[in-house]
Amino acid sequence: MPYPDIGRAPGLLRVLFVVTTLLLSSTSGAAVRETRGNLVLDGVPEHSPRVLATLDGWLSGRSASFQDFLPDGSILISTRFGDADQMHHVAKPGADRRQLTFDIDPAAGASANPAPLTRQMLFARDRGGNENAQLYLQDLDTRQVRRLTDGQSRHGGALWSRDGRYIAFQGNARNSVNQDVYIVDVASNAAPRLVIASQGQTWTPLDWSTDGQRLLLLDYRSITDATLYVADLATGALKAVVLTANPAKPAPQTGIGSARFAVDGRGIWLSADLGGEFQQLHYLDLLDGSLRTLTADLPWDVDDLEVSSDGRWLAYVANVDGYSELRIADLGAGTTRTAKGLPPGILYNLRFDRQGAKLGMTLETPTAPRDAWTYEIETEQATRWTMSEMGLVDPARLSPMEVFRYPTWDRVGGAPRRIPALIQRPAKPGRHPVVIDIHGGPEGQSRPGYSPFLQYLTAELGYAVIQPNVRGSTGYGRNYTMLDNGRLREDSVRDIGSLLVWIAAQPDLDANRVVVMGGSYGGYMVLASLIAYGDRLQGGIDVVGISNFVTFLTNTAGYRRDLRRAEYGDERDPAMHALLRRISPLERASAIRRPLLVVQGLNDPRVPASESEQLVKKVREQAGEVWYLAAKDEGHGFRKKNNRDFYLRTAATFLERVNASR
Repeated sequence: MPYPDIGRAPGLLRVLFVVTTLLLSSTSGAAVRETRGNLVLDGVPEHSPRVLATLDGWLSGRSASFQDFLPDGSILISTRFGDADQMHHVAKPGADRRQLTFDIDPAAGASANPAPLTRQMLFARDRGGNENAQLYLQDLDTRQVRRLTDGQSRHGGALWSRDGRYIAFQGNARNSVNQDVYIVDVASNAAPRLVIASQGQTWTPLDWSTDGQRLLLLDYRSITDATLYVADLATGALKAVVLTANPAKPAPQTGIGSARFAVDGRGIWLSADLGGEFQQLHYLDLLDGSLRTLTADLPWDVDDLEVSSDGRWLAYVANVDGYSELRIADLGAGTTRTAKGLPPGILYNLRFDRQGAKLGMTLETPTAPRDAWTYEIETEQATRWTMSEMGLVDPARLSPMEVFRYPTWDRVGGAPRRIPALIQRPAKPGRHPVVIDIHGGPEGQSRPGYSPFLQYLTAELGYAVIQPNVRGSTGYGRNYTMLDNGRLREDSVRDIGSLLVWIAAQPDLDANRVVVMGGSYGGYMVLASLIAYGDRLQGGIDVVGISNFVTFLTNTAGYRRDLRRAEYGDERDPAMHALLRRISPLERASAIRRPLLVVQGLNDPRVPASESEQLVKKVREQAGEVWYLAAKDEGHGFRKKNNRDFYLRTAATFLERVNASR
């Protein structure tokens, strides 16, 4: 039954009630289960009075993401004034944000029709986090919205042709598994036309040629294995793009990030590793096959790139130890310079304006939320267009983020391998409890961005927060990314063990009060860490995590299955099936003896809710303590503010309780 209202009860009564609830949820045979709107609470106690009094002010802020320029030089952004991100128009720097889309689910991926006198916006929206995104066209003058896709399949990668007449996109409407390429004529009411059918490829459109006759397509098999193709739209012919700096020694596989046609159509600008360590910036001449590298001296990945409409400027972002460096190449002069005036942090969503004179982007730092910025190429002037409110937060209380490296268990070149990580420390002296926050992916990277919740943990609850980039993370070279593939999976878990050793050696960190948290693959890492190092951990927070690799690969959405097999291994192979079962947390759930918070979106197509539910059941059968929080209107993570705030209140209550238990 629902908990009684104790909000007005005397303080001592509230404390007694919460303690009693915690004891019942952990020691009784049946956890208390209730539904509150779209949230399902199973064994979740009432939130801590301290958390209720302090957390919401930190979560009341917002952020803004740059989307695109309109023909008049104004911009489109996404931000939130209600429960979910919607598209807004900003006329000039510092101007009001005028809302354009309205819905209970967030709008994403907006782009403006590039035709000079046309005011149209393309955007995507799914339902309840199911990731079956539909594409919508909105007239910005009449506000009329038209759905372009079938209303049920998955769509993405939408690109305008240079004249604004057509949109190319990927979709799985044909059989729900294969990612095909479609084109829709925005001036007609005709259904999208299938132009490139997948024969097992995972197609993503990357660019239109200037004349609208060709599409640049990516066939993505894994983060280290992809191929570019040029599609002739008149004939349907596909030609694979051969990438090699040395024709005598072509790379067997290459990881590809971004790619764009040169404006004259003769070549392609791209970021790729060519079988080497880092995704560098290259130019491929399509006529003679020659390939030249522009960033051979850069020992870091190129994350993003854009070419101006006149072909003069090439902008790209270097990922330097997690921080973004924006660089501008003058292709005519053959010179490159680093952008000035941008605060150190991470930036993305690069896009030039119609004249090619200004670059738009999203930028965030460890102490400032995402906002829309522009950069004037000629004058080198950086301008912040939006000033997102940080809520009831004193900026002086925000903690900086420090990059450090700790030694792990294996050796490279005769010395211990060192794992890159980020740390935020409380300002007060003393020995602090620790939250280890592990990113998902596993092909991901913890980077120096803004998280009001992590800042809250440091400022209010006194936790130091460490975000390790264990082996398998991106940003540190191809070989590092591949160190956890297949049979090497548990090596990344051992990196957490080494981090625990490092924490124990720090005078300001309390090795007896360490909690691990993470989402998706990071959720798997939480469970695996609790099994391997439960004697050194006080609890774990698992958000949409994998509990059994075999059932995960069996039940994940069909369009993702082969991509995940490339990372984790093919469960259809008997030997790999046995290994995947052996290393799965579900098989060793009896070893989880610390409190556990499990969080799940019930519409998740990536890590289905069954992964969390089978784990919760198994741990409770072993008399383990589990708080289980699920949302009926969420998928792979909580995107809606009300749901996310409730989850974060629950997580803070969990962390406060674990902290106080020592």
